[in-house]
Amino acid sequence: MRFFEDIEVGQRRDLGSFTFTAELIKEFAAQFDPQRFHLDEEEGRNSLFGGLAASGWHVGSVCMKLLVADGQREAREATARGEQVAIWGPSPGFRELRWIRPVLANDTIHFVSEIETRRLSEKRPEWGIMQARNTGTNQRGEVVFSFLATAFVPRRNPG
Repeated sequence: MRFFEDIEVGQRRDLGSFTFTAELIKEFAAQFDPQRFHLDEEEGRNSLFGGLAASGWHVGSVCMKLLVADGQREAREATARGEQVAIWGPSPGFRELRWIRPVLANDTIHFVSEIETRRLSEKRPEWGIMQARNTGTNQRGEVVFSFLATAFVPRRNPG
């Protein structure tokens, strides 16, 4: 993971893609969001979505999985180069969560994260605070998901 000093507004991270199969949609829905249009193809077709739709929480969970995996990859690569790895702090939350278009069975969503703002913490000089817009785009180039995440990022040289 990168230190606050290494992060610039506009930087993008390509997080990868995920295909939401009917089986995965139903598995997630059965456990976490058991609504009819997430569990049954016919109910999905007859709904506003027009097909078996992934839960928005499923889409968000996949995005989080890919964010963490990308951070772990960055940390492994930095370690292999002999660099110090930044250990990020917790997130104080997110805003502007939007499920813009339905994610239907067999849609492949590509996720990216782009830094929108960064600032020093006023109360904790060892930390910076950054915000990143995380988005998912389907195979037709349509944005289907978006949220603005905030994270505490350690400074390499506080003070």
